[in-house]
Amino acid sequence: MRNLRLGCALAALMAIPTGALAQSTGSQEIDEIVVTAAKRIEGVIVAEQAPKSRASIGQDYIEKKQQGQSILQLLNLTPGYNFVNNDPYGNSGGNVRIRGFDGPRISLTQDGIPLNDTGNYAIFSGQQIDSELIERATVNIGTTDVDSPSASAAGGTINYITRKPTQDPGAILQGGIGTENYRRGIAILDSGAFGPFDTTAWVSGSYTKYDKFKGPGSLEKVQGNFRVFQKLGGSGDFVSVIGNYNQNRNNFYRNLTLAQSRNDRFLDRDATCVRPAAGAGTIQDERNGNPPANTIPAAGNSAAANAQCSNYFELFNNPSNTGNIRGQGRFTLTDGVTLTVDPSYQYVLANGGGSEVVAETDVRLQGSRFDGTSAATRTARGVDLNGDGDIIDSIRLYRPNNTNTNRYGLNASLIWEVSDEHRLRVAYAFDRGHHKQDGEFGFLTQQGGPQNVFGGRNGTPVVTLDGTNLQTRDRRSVAILNQVSGEYRGKFFDDKVDVSLGVRAPFFKRELNQKCFTLAGAGIANAATFSGSGFAYCTAASEASLIASGQRIVDFGTSSAVAGNALRRPFQAEVKYDKVLPNVGVTFRPFDGHQVYASYAEQLSAPRTDDLYDIQLPNIAPETTEAYDLGYRYQRGTFLASGSVYYTKFNNRIVRAFDQDQGVNITRNVGRVDFYGFDGQAGFEPVRNFALYGTFSYTHTEVKGNTQGGNATTFIPTSGKELVETPKYQYGVRGDYTGEVFSVGLEFKHVGRRFSTDVNDEVAPGYNVVDLNARIKLDRYLRGSYIQFNANNLFDENYLGNISSRTNAITIPAVVGGSTQINGASPEYSIGAPQSFSVTLRVAL
Repeated sequence: MRNLRLGCALAALMAIPTGALAQSTGSQEIDEIVVTAAKRIEGVIVAEQAPKSRASIGQDYIEKKQQGQSILQLLNLTPGYNFVNNDPYGNSGGNVRIRGFDGPRISLTQDGIPLNDTGNYAIFSGQQIDSELIERATVNIGTTDVDSPSASAAGGTINYITRKPTQDPGAILQGGIGTENYRRGIAILDSGAFGPFDTTAWVSGSYTKYDKFKGPGSLEKVQGNFRVFQKLGGSGDFVSVIGNYNQNRNNFYRNLTLAQSRNDRFLDRDATCVRPAAGAGTIQDERNGNPPANTIPAAGNSAAANAQCSNYFELFNNPSNTGNIRGQGRFTLTDGVTLTVDPSYQYVLANGGGSEVVAETDVRLQGSRFDGTSAATRTARGVDLNGDGDIIDSIRLYRPNNTNTNRYGLNASLIWEVSDEHRLRVAYAFDRGHHKQDGEFGFLTQQGGPQNVFGGRNGTPVVTLDGTNLQTRDRRSVAILNQVSGEYRGKFFDDKVDVSLGVRAPFFKRELNQKCFTLAGAGIANAATFSGSGFAYCTAASEASLIASGQRIVDFGTSSAVAGNALRRPFQAEVKYDKVLPNVGVTFRPFDGHQVYASYAEQLSAPRTDDLYDIQLPNIAPETTEAYDLGYRYQRGTFLASGSVYYTKFNNRIVRAFDQDQGVNITRNVGRVDFYGFDGQAGFEPVRNFALYGTFSYTHTEVKGNTQGGNATTFIPTSGKELVETPKYQYGVRGDYTGEVFSVGLEFKHVGRRFSTDVNDEVAPGYNVVDLNARIKLDRYLRGSYIQFNANNLFDENYLGNISSRTNAITIPAVVGGSTQINGASPEYSIGAPQSFSVTLRVAL
C-alpha cells in the first residue's frame, strides 16, 4: 500500500519517466507490448523501460495547476526543459527549450499528429486543447521516437494524449475568476455507452477572456472539442475520431530592451490613436515624422496633421482560427500482427498584426499603370484611400502578414509480435501542408483599429488602379514529408537486457512560389520611387516599367552583395532533403529496481520556408544532430530516481530573431554547436500523504566557430561562446500533500542566466518562480467536485521572459584585423508573467 500511495503521489507530481506514453497509436501499441511486465502507477503511468530520457505528467497533476493553462507550461518541471509564459493564464503563448533546443526544433504532437507550423515549425502554445481534456503528456528529452512524423525535430518531442470518453454518462461544469479580470468557463459532457455497439463520446466547449497584465488590450479564446470512441471486439481494437476548433483574438505585449525593462517593465502600447478627419484639398498625413515608403511628393501642400498611431495597441493583434480532426484506428490482422492508422486534417489562419502609412500616389497603388515616367506625370495617378476626393494624402492602413494552411497527414504502423521476446514494426508517415502567405492591406476605423483583423483577405481590400489587391507578401509554398521507418525490439538474458534498433528515413520537399519582386541589396537605386525596406515588393507593374524607372532586376540566387541595388524577380523553386537517421538504444537491469540505459540518435531539421525565401540565405543546408545519452534509473519501494548525461553535436545551426516592429525574422547561421550536460530527477514519500519531487539540469553549449558577417571576409567573434536563451543551470522542487478533504501543493523553479546575443555581450539575469495550489474537495456533496485556489508567481518575481536575440548588443570589431566595426542592436525581451491569483469551482455530475 505504501508503494501504491507513492505512485499516486508522484503521478500528481511530475512523475518519474514512464512507458506507454509515446506518440502515435503505433508507438503507444508497441510500448504497451514491451512493458507489460512493468510496474503501473494508477493504471496510467508505467515505470519507464525505454532506453532514452523521458518524463511525463498525468491529468491528476494537470488539474491541480492553473485551469486552462497551456500544456507546455504545465511540463515546466521536466528535467532539461524550460517554458517561459507570456502571461499568467497561457493565451498569449510562450517559448519552450529542451537542452538548449528551441520550439521549432522540438516536435509537438497531439495523439501523434504533428502540430508545429509547416512553414517555420513554430509551436503556438496558446492554441493547444483545454488542459482538462489531456489524459497525459510526455517529453522525450533530446531525442525523437522512431516514427516521429517530423522534418524539424532536432532536440526532442512533446506529445499529449486526449482523454477517452467514459463508460457512464456524466458532465463537468467548471468556472473560474482571477486577477487581470480573468474569466473562464468550460463544460464537458460524456455520453456514456450508447447504441448497439456501446459507442462512447464526449463534447466540450470553453471560453476564456482576461486583460493584459501590462498595457491596454485583452486576450480571448473560444474552443470546442469532441471525441467519439468505438471498441472493435475484445482484442483491444478500436476506431476513434477527435476534433478541435480554437479561436484566439489577442492583443500582444510589447517587447522591451534591457534598458527599457529596467526603467519601466510595464511599458507597453498606446491606449488611444487620433487619426485626421478626411477633407478635400488638404493633406491628411499619418506619418510619424518621416515620409511614407514610395511617396511621390505632392507640390504646394503641407501636412495638416501628424498623427502618432504606429504604437496603437489595436494594431498589434494576434488573431488565429485553427482546427483539426484526427482519426485513430487499431486493427488485429492475424494472431500477432497489428495495424494502426492515424489520419488527420488541420486548418490554420493567423497573423501578427501590423500597419503601414501609404501615400495615395504610392507606385504600388498604380500597379501596371506605373511606367517609369516623370514624377509630375505619376503624381496625377493614385487611389483615394480616405474617400475625400483627392489623392494628396498619406493614410495608415492595416497590413497583417496572414498565413493560411491546409494540412493532411497519415501515420501508420504494421507491428509483428514474433514472440514474447521479439517484435518488429514498419511505419509510414505522410504530411502535406499547403502554405499560403499573403499581406493584403485593409482599412482602419476612425479610432485606429482594423476593420477586419485579417485585413483585406477577409475584409475590404485596398484595390490598386488596375484592380488588384495591394499586398506586401504573396507566397505559395507546399511542404511534403514522406517518411519510412523500421524498428526491432528484443529482450535477452531473462529480460535483463532490452534492445531497440530503429531507423527512420524522412524524404522532405518544399515547393516554393514567390510571386513578388524582392529587394536584393541594401537599398533601392531609385530611392525617390521605391522603398528601401529590404523585403517583398508586390506590385502588378511589369518588369519593363520597373527597368524604365531605373530599377535593376536580377534573378533569384544572385548574391545579395550585388553591385548597386536590385530587385529579384519572382521565382518558383523546389528543394529536397532526405537522410537515413538511426535511433538505437539498450536498457540493462542488473538488479531488481536498477536500470542502466544508453542511446544514440541522429536527427534532421530541414530549412524553414522563410530561410529559403530569405535573400540572406537562398541556398541553405539542413541542420543535423548526433545525440548520445547514458542514464541510470532506480525504481523501487518509496523512492524513484533517474539521471542521465548527454552529448549532442549540432551542425549548421541557423539562428532567427523576430523583430516586432518590422514583423519579420532576422536570420543568421552560427555553424556547429556542441551540447553536453546532465539531467536528474527524484521523488519519494517521506511520510504518508506527502510527496516530494526534485529536478536538476546542467546544460553547456559552445559555438565552435566564428560566424560570417555581411561579406566573405568579415567574421563575427562567436567561437567559444554559449548559445542564446539557454540557461546553464535549472532546478526545482515540489511538495504535495493530499488529504481526504484538503490538498495543497507548492512548487519552486530556478532558471539561470541566459545570454541574449551570439557574442554573449548581454545577459538576462536568472530568476525564481514559486507557484501554489490548494483544493477543498466537495465529494460529500458531489463526487469529483471541488473548489481550487491557484497562485502563479506567488512572490511576484520580476524577470525577463522570451528573448528576441541579436548578434551583438554593442559595437564590436570583426575578427579579421579588428578594423571592421560590427554595429550593435539591442535584444528585446518579453516580461515574465507576474503574480496572479484565481479561484475555480468544479461541479461533476
